[in-house]
Amino acid sequence: MLLRLGFDVKTVRKPVISIATLETKALINILRANVDAKKGEMIVEVEDEKVKEVEEVLRRYGVEIHELGEGIVKDDSKCIHCGLCISVCPVEVFEFDSEWRVVADTKKCIHCGFCTKVCITNALTLYT
Repeated sequence: MLLRLGFDVKTVRKPVISIATLETKALINILRANVDAKKGEMIVEVEDEKVKEVEEVLRRYGVEIHELGEGIVKDDSKCIHCGLCISVCPVEVFEFDSEWRVVADTKKCIHCGFCTKVCITNALTLYT
C-alpha cells in the first residue's frame, strides 16, 4: 500500500522510517521524498500485511499519514494518445498498445504528478 507521510518541524529530524522498520520488521520503500529542515513529505510503499503496524508507529512519533489510492486516473474520452505522459513517467505507468493508444497500469503509479502537468487535454488526474 502507498502512504503519503507528512513531517513537521518536530518530526522531520527523527529517524522515524528506520524506527518503524526496526519495530515492525516491515520493508518500507521510499518512492518519493521532499524533506528539508522544517517540513517534509514522502510517498512510501509498505507491504499490505504490515501497514497498520507501521502506521501505528509513525503516528506515535507525530507523522501525518494518508493512505493513497490507485494513483492516476485516465479519462479516455479526453485522451488524444499523444504519448506525452509516456515520455515523463519515471516508472513506466503508460505505454502504447498495439493500436498506438495510450494505456495505463495504475498499480505502478507513485503519485509524482508529472503526467498530469504535461497532459494537454487534462485527461489525467491523481486519485488521492
